[in-house]
Amino acid sequence: MSAEKNVSVVCFRQLLPTSLFPGKSHVGKNISDLNFLPGIPVFDGMDYNNPLTWVQAYQFLKAQKPDIIILQWWTSSVAHMQLLLKLFAGLLHKPKIIIEFHEVVDPFEESILPIRIYSKAAGKLLRKNLDAYITHSESDKELIAKRYSISPEKIHVIPHGLYDQYGDLLDIKEARRSLSIKDNFVILSFGLIRRYKGIPYLIRAFEQLPPEILEKSRLLIVGEIWEDRKELLDQIKASPSYNRITLINEYIPDDKVNLYFSAADVVVLPYLRASQSGIAHIAMSFGKPVIVSEVGGLKESMAKYKGTFFVPPGDVDSIRNAILSKFGKREHYEAPDQKWDKIINCYIELIQSV
Repeated sequence: MSAEKNVSVVCFRQLLPTSLFPGKSHVGKNISDLNFLPGIPVFDGMDYNNPLTWVQAYQFLKAQKPDIIILQWWTSSVAHMQLLLKLFAGLLHKPKIIIEFHEVVDPFEESILPIRIYSKAAGKLLRKNLDAYITHSESDKELIAKRYSISPEKIHVIPHGLYDQYGDLLDIKEARRSLSIKDNFVILSFGLIRRYKGIPYLIRAFEQLPPEILEKSRLLIVGEIWEDRKELLDQIKASPSYNRITLINEYIPDDKVNLYFSAADVVVLPYLRASQSGIAHIAMSFGKPVIVSEVGGLKESMAKYKGTFFVPPGDVDSIRNAILSKFGKREHYEAPDQKWDKIINCYIELIQSV
């Protein structure tokens, strides 16, 4: 977008106390590539416990004089930081403000009363009197309009582009050798491990594979456990297929993502609910077959990818049968035409309209 418009960026570096963050083990570590083109002004970044950074962010916005501010919404636990930006905008020249929703509501936040109360109050203040809203699917648009009483006319659907920034697809034998995997058939579950991701159903489906296939297979579960840690570890330990399951309980840095996808024959995402899935967009960029629950925005975002194989959420038999259908095949699919230049044009059209 910087080729079409003047763009500046405000980063968030610490949004809440580290002790409250499920991924606190990697706070402060350099695990993601965040590179901006030369000439893009970047403030790096706002820290909840350092008011000096709030003043610096205000000065940055004052100097940049933005016409539009796009706030990224993924969890209301950090709404206080975004409310500061909204306040700064009101003190300056009142630029138009857009919220981009990456999630409707976080189920973990909903389950804890104090956070639920805070989320409802802070989120209401943040969403009030904005100029436009962005979702990434029609289903999310409907949910957000209903839940937050937002006029559907102000909600614009802009799909995600492919997550193709993780390097090239590696030779499958080399990738498996690097990961010390000797099995013929590798089933990959990737991403943060949370209750709604449905990993227990995948483990049960894996256990029910025919013995002659199971003995040649490896279930590779890769991602940092955020919820139900003991339950998941106990399930794997008690599994009759324990020696065929590998759990890598850590956040994977960007430069190793392609290693795991290159090693996989199939990616399985047995979500119980979902707005979108960045993991699905990574899998599509690598051309991998994806077994995915037919839920939420995934029904839209994955429908055009020929390597998608939908299953009902929480259906162990369907997951098992879908995995069986991929055994013995080395399939590669063409990624859908979801290039970022097309996505950027959608943003520019919206910006011009407000």
